Amino acid sequence: MPRRPPVIELTSDVLAECESVLEYEFRSRDLLQLALTHASIARTRSESNERLEFLGDAILGSVICEELFHRYPDSPEGELTRIKSVLVSRATCAKVTHELKLDDFLLLGKGLSNGVRIPGSIAAAAFESVIGAMYLDGGRDITRNFILRCLDDLIPRVAESTAGVNYKSLLQQHAQQMHGETPVYQVLDEKGPDHSKCFQVSAAIGQRSYAAAWGPSKKEAEQLAAKNALAQLEGKARP
Repeated sequence: MPRRPPVIELTSDVLAECESVLEYEFRSRDLLQLALTHASIARTRSESNERLEFLGDAILGSVICEELFHRYPDSPEGELTRIKSVLVSRATCAKVTHELKLDDFLLLGKGLSNGVRIPGSIAAAAFESVIGAMYLDGGRDITRNFILRCLDDLIPRVAESTAGVNYKSLLQQHAQQMHGETPVYQVLDEKGPDHSKCFQVSAAIGQRSYAAAWGPSKKEAEQLAAKNALAQLEGKARP
């Protein structure tokens, strides 16, 4: 579907088409309009979807935490945290946006509306913004149902794969989707005798380096460095 040229407002027909994709009819279409308005075309920041993205991010995390708590009663906190981190990641949110084709409805500035696939960060923000708008319009239960409809098939697959989390693989997926780059790992330091060395490794994406990590082997240090990078990319404190 070709991307629509930048406009100030979506028509009623287009909003109805988007509601059909979401399987939800908004009482206030102004909220849906706002959720689909990127800062690159908005007159002011307050007229963009950034505030709804902030709200939607919190609602998404809350719904997923509650769902995992009840779905996996025997799983320890650390395992639930790992599953959640994948499900609410920007890469996952961007994937949902593309699957729903929500990016076809986004209002974008000229530099972003040239028919090229939009950056993953913008796609992820769109999903979170729609969640925020739906929450304000219809409440938590409706929003929860929407989130689980989008992620329900993914939850067990992620749960099955997180017992031995491959942080390097997750970082590579994130870096390629969000930045079009492949992570690079650098050994910064090593210490200890030859038979019991420890290595300090950092991960970098493009020109940006992330917090280094120590490990008993280069392989394990790279995994821990990738974990640090993912935590920083998601705006969390270093683990």
